[in-house]
Amino acid sequence: MEILNSYLVAAPIIWVYVSILFIIAVIIKDNSIADIAWGSGFIIASVSVMLYQGAFGPRSLLVTALVMIWGSRLSIRIFMRNRSKGEDWRYKRWREEWGRTFYLRSYLQVFLFQGLLLLVNVSPVIIINSYPAQTWEWTDMVGLCIWLIGFYFESVGDWQLDRFVRNQANRGKIMQEGLWRYSRHPNYFGEITMWWGIFIIALGSPYGIFGIIGPVTITYLIVFVSGIPLAEKAIEAMPGFEEYKRRTSVLIPRQPRNW
Repeated sequence: MEILNSYLVAAPIIWVYVSILFIIAVIIKDNSIADIAWGSGFIIASVSVMLYQGAFGPRSLLVTALVMIWGSRLSIRIFMRNRSKGEDWRYKRWREEWGRTFYLRSYLQVFLFQGLLLLVNVSPVIIINSYPAQTWEWTDMVGLCIWLIGFYFESVGDWQLDRFVRNQANRGKIMQEGLWRYSRHPNYFGEITMWWGIFIIALGSPYGIFGIIGPVTITYLIVFVSGIPLAEKAIEAMPGFEEYKRRTSVLIPRQPRNW
């Protein structure tokens, strides 16, 4: 099965990628590089499978371009945000908690585990790029429209948040402007939406339905594990958070409640 061959190509490439990242992290003493490299890993996996399979049909070119746009923007944004700030607080805490096992656990629980999640999340793209012969289907246009909606919410939401944070007058305040007036996490809503859009595009390819594991996994992670829970924990002590939480949707944008 071509899909299995594609994973046999993507898996060792991603293993090498995350292993090199781990070595760099040890040298510079900063595991935050894992966050910066997250989006780039999707690009590497997608392009590797496309080149291996010779999948240059319209659907492969479309989803690979979408992943490159998303992954590049994300990696650049996190790099610009993190530069000169040192290691993220999560990794600093783990350095203290893990003690002498820090490096082993970092390799296994941060880098290798991230590589595994990456392979799961990118599943719809791997499936698409496993089949060179492709023609346009109506699902391609629907999925692309959904992806564009998601990209708008993620990119604009991030831009609005970064601009808000850079303003010293907003220190200690909660972002409640622009898209953040309608959702407490419009950027996460956008990311989830983009991956569901790519899954819909995958439905035009053989076995595309199995690509659902990608958006399901990333939705679960964002909603219940590493996305929204950590973001809310970081601001829950700020004045006005409970009122903002009561008034504003946690994820899906809607008009704020007035009661």
